[in-house]
Amino acid sequence: MQRIRSVVFAFLGAALAVAAGSAVAGEKLPIVVELFTSQGCDSCPPADEFLAELTKRDDIIALAFHVNYWDYLGWKDTFASDATTQRQRTYATFLGERTVYTPQMVIGGVTHKVGSRRGDVNQVIDGLRQRAGPYLDVRVRRVEGGKIAVRIPAGELKQRDVVVWLVRYDSSDEVEIRRGENRGRTIVYRNIVSDYRELAMWYGDEIELELKVSELREGGHDGSVILVQEGGSGRIIGAAKVDLDAI
Repeated sequence: MQRIRSVVFAFLGAALAVAAGSAVAGEKLPIVVELFTSQGCDSCPPADEFLAELTKRDDIIALAFHVNYWDYLGWKDTFASDATTQRQRTYATFLGERTVYTPQMVIGGVTHKVGSRRGDVNQVIDGLRQRAGPYLDVRVRRVEGGKIAVRIPAGELKQRDVVVWLVRYDSSDEVEIRRGENRGRTIVYRNIVSDYRELAMWYGDEIELELKVSELREGGHDGSVILVQEGGSGRIIGAAKVDLDAI
C-alpha cells in the first residue's frame, strides 16, 4: 500500500519556560510518542514492533492510536474508533499536514516521523531532550477512598487552552488477522489506547485532580496516562503514567 504523505513538515521545537514545579536539570521526565497505526496496514507491523520496544523505556510514554480509515481494505481494525482516528486528523491540522498516513509517530506533540524509521524517531527524541527546556513535573499518588490524586504544578502559561487529558489503554493484546493486507499474521500490540477524555484545563496555577481507581480500571483496561497539552493537540508539556499495579 502506498502511503501518501504531505510535503509540509512542521517542527515547533522552541523551549517552553515554566516556573515552579518544572523538571530538575538532567532529570529525564517522559517524552510522549504516539503511534498512529492500523491492523489493515501492511507497512505498520515494523512500527508496532518499534513501539513495543519504546514501551520498555522509563523516559518514554509510548501509546498506540489505531485508526479506522483502512478498514475498507477488507479487515476492520478491532481497536480503532472515530475518536482515535480524529486525534490524528487534529494533529494533521496542527502540524500543517494535508493528509494523514500510517504508520505515523507524533513525538512530543510537536513533530512526526514515519513510525518504522527508528533512527529518525530516536534522533527526534534525543533532540527534544536537548532543546525542550523545563517541563511540568506531573505527579500521581494514591489517596484515601480508592482514589488517586494528580498534581500539576504551577508554571508559566505560554499558550491558552492547555488541556489535561486522561488516556486509558490496554498494555498488550494479540490479534489474529484473517483478511486484508496482513491476513494470516498474528500480531501482538502494545499500549493500545481505548479512550481518552478531557479532565480539566490548566491555566498556569497548581491544580490537583482526583480520580477513582475503579474508573480507571473500568472495562478491564490496565494502563492510564495523564497528558498536559497545549491546544489539546499541540506541544505536550507534561505527562505521567498511572501505575495501576502499584496503587
